[in-house]
Amino acid sequence: MADLETLASTLTTGGPYKVESTPRRVRGLFDGVWLFDTIKAKHVWEHKYFPQFWVPIDAVKSGVLTKGDSFDPDNSAFKATAHGKGKSTPRVIIFEKGPLAGLVRFEFKALDAWFEEDQQIYDHPKNPYTRIDILPSSRKIEVKIDGVKVAESTNSFFLFETGLRTRFYLPKTSVDWQYLSESQTTTKCPYKGKANYYNVTIGGKEYKDIIWWYEYPTTESSLVAGLVCFYNEKVDTYIDGVLEEK
Repeated sequence: MADLETLASTLTTGGPYKVESTPRRVRGLFDGVWLFDTIKAKHVWEHKYFPQFWVPIDAVKSGVLTKGDSFDPDNSAFKATAHGKGKSTPRVIIFEKGPLAGLVRFEFKALDAWFEEDQQIYDHPKNPYTRIDILPSSRKIEVKIDGVKVAESTNSFFLFETGLRTRFYLPKTSVDWQYLSESQTTTKCPYKGKANYYNVTIGGKEYKDIIWWYEYPTTESSLVAGLVCFYNEKVDTYIDGVLEEK
């Protein structure tokens, strides 16, 4: 989670990277209470990579916020606490001056659930400038770890995501399972959903969480359901016999 003191200082002195309105209905659920429900949320880029949702103070449900001390001597930004039925979280900032005046920032992971319209979103809001294309490919993909081939396929899907390297999703039947073991790690992605992982062990050395897959991906990424993907950065991937640069 973000260091709220540092974040408030950065935003009060330098402002956000970018702010844009969004027409999406945005709702936040915490401890059985809908803290806000608005069609006037803002996409706020606190850095250049992806936005967070900031909510108008007048869209926050009455009685669920307790305003605290100011972060700065100019009283631009204030600490705040959000209250549910029995729990509370101090991961809230209220801005009263500057380009973010009148907006409230709720720490994304501090809330139990966020919704865009009626779709729950995970990890962070989607960047409206990010696009995902998933295309079938007959190009031969070979994956080697420490010189040992662990997967080979001519029936994979290439996932192209704005600003990121291409990912190769392979059928599970193309993998040499003698090297794999199930990991307990899970992660969430706003564009793909909840990921599970596998470890790979070669010559007694374990490569932890080097493979991920989505059992039930989001609708936009449904083509990769049940397929496995290796971290390109941690393995040797050959595309039609040519080693991909790491």
